[in-house]
Amino acid sequence: MRVIWTMLIAGAVAASTLSLRAESAMVNGITAVVHDSPITFGEVMNLSLPAEQLIRQQHSFQPDTVQQKVIAARTDSREELLQRQLVLHDFRTMFGNPDQMAKIEQLIRKNVDQAIEAEIRSRHGGSRISFIRTLQAQGITLERYRQQLRDRFIINDLRQKNVSSEIIVSPHRIETYYLAHREEFKVEDEVKLRMIVLGCPSESEAPRIERLAEDILQKLKQGATFAEMATIHSEGSQRNQGGDLGWWEPSRLTKRLADTAASLQAGQYSGVLGRSAGDNHWVYQYDNGVPTLARRYEADVALKKHAMVEERRLEGASALTNLPPPIEFYLMFVEDKRPARFKTLAEVREQIEKDLQTAEQRRLEKQYVDRLEKKTFIKRF
Repeated sequence: MRVIWTMLIAGAVAASTLSLRAESAMVNGITAVVHDSPITFGEVMNLSLPAEQLIRQQHSFQPDTVQQKVIAARTDSREELLQRQLVLHDFRTMFGNPDQMAKIEQLIRKNVDQAIEAEIRSRHGGSRISFIRTLQAQGITLERYRQQLRDRFIINDLRQKNVSSEIIVSPHRIETYYLAHREEFKVEDEVKLRMIVLGCPSESEAPRIERLAEDILQKLKQGATFAEMATIHSEGSQRNQGGDLGWWEPSRLTKRLADTAASLQAGQYSGVLGRSAGDNHWVYQYDNGVPTLARRYEADVALKKHAMVEERRLEGASALTNLPPPIEFYLMFVEDKRPARFKTLAEVREQIEKDLQTAEQRRLEKQYVDRLEKKTFIKRF
């Protein structure tokens, strides 16, 4: 028996060792080479990790989509690392004179020292020990961090020299772009909304919170302003702004809010509304404290939209017995409405200018990288 257990343990250890070796080999495997500088799969994974985490959150029920997007994210990360190495290699070949290179490296070291000291002062209260411990917690040595800063200085400097950071876009070009892409600046009918949101801590508290909502509604009818009531009572994130949600296109609102907004004219507020929990939820409409209408909304995960799938007329509070309890009550105020229109050039001029500058910068960056690729040995695996 002891022999069997020994064999099983040995087998498990061997399998574990092989698994660790395989994992280590994958992480340390080379995915590209620039001149004589390898880029490992581990470096690619470290760079793409934040993007991968976001992809898995956004598409948690779509494994095929996750796989495709993760592959794309890793490909992008590899290309970014490859471009960095191209620039660093270009830097190494720029100076034929060793003395000149030494002076440049000395200047870079000075900049790195200054950057580290500034970080220690601003983020660690002047404590170098705290700074070192933070690096250790991230699995980075001080020397490795210095190297990262050095490379960053070099890459940023060379990119700025080869890609103008002050790209000028003429007014004529902005106007021409606006006229050629006018459909992109079309907006739907819009509504300007305010909301009062009242959370319901428990099912037993629902009657009390609903009565509070009815009291607020009566004060509105008596002349109180919606903004004032929102500032006093709302638990929404816009409470300090009087519940102001700003301008919205109905297509950007959740279906339950869009339906309510569509039923109101500019200057009108809704009655008391209640909402149950979850993406698939019910909305209840109250009249003098009595629920009169219930609508069920379901989420389409693929389209990231809600749809109303059922509507029921209610007869008294007892009608809610078999329905999910409300977790909040709210009132909506449609402060203003404006019809579909095209944004004016004045409204979008600044954004168009930024977009054109970004596009030109990317074109110049690609041009610079293409030049480096033509004169450098590159191998992708």
